[in-house]
Amino acid sequence: MTSIKALRAQAAACTRCDLYKNATQTVFGEGPVHTPLMLMGETPGDKEDKAGHVFVGPAGHLLDEALADAGIDRAGVYLTNAVKHFKWEKGPGKVRIHKTPNRTEQKACEVWWRGELDAVQPKVLGLLGSVAAKAVLGPSFLVTKERGRWFELDNGVSAIATVHPSSILRARDRYEKEYAAFVADLKKMLAGLT
Repeated sequence: MTSIKALRAQAAACTRCDLYKNATQTVFGEGPVHTPLMLMGETPGDKEDKAGHVFVGPAGHLLDEALADAGIDRAGVYLTNAVKHFKWEKGPGKVRIHKTPNRTEQKACEVWWRGELDAVQPKVLGLLGSVAAKAVLGPSFLVTKERGRWFELDNGVSAIATVHPSSILRARDRYEKEYAAFVADLKKMLAGLT
């Protein structure tokens, strides 16, 4: 088994797909190793790409709030993304607009998140958003239909999918309802640790 430190160093030089060409840096997972809960998001955003850390942008702030409301200490969770480089297109001015990585780009990063999963050995893997869910549970997986269902992975880890925090930020008139459902999903993950 490769250590997180070694995986991070290897991923920093990754050229397995073209995303590295326009990204500032590889954004690798962070958190304690051998923790019972690992959360996997989709891909770094603009703030994460610039900072080199996971979940530090607006969606990360919402995740922090939801984790606290669910009774989960972020410091005790290993956080990562299914894709390690920021995919974007130029918007107005200097704005970089997030784009969803295609299947080839997602598959290119599989070696990294699988390595993280092997090193961390969580009891529960929470999948935040469709890119993460499809990466782990297969391309036909639909969060809208299978959100909150438990799946056992080949390595014995229990996986469960929910929405990505960024979708809640876009919900506007449904924000409170979507946020409450997200917190409930996080609580279900916490309950799965016992």
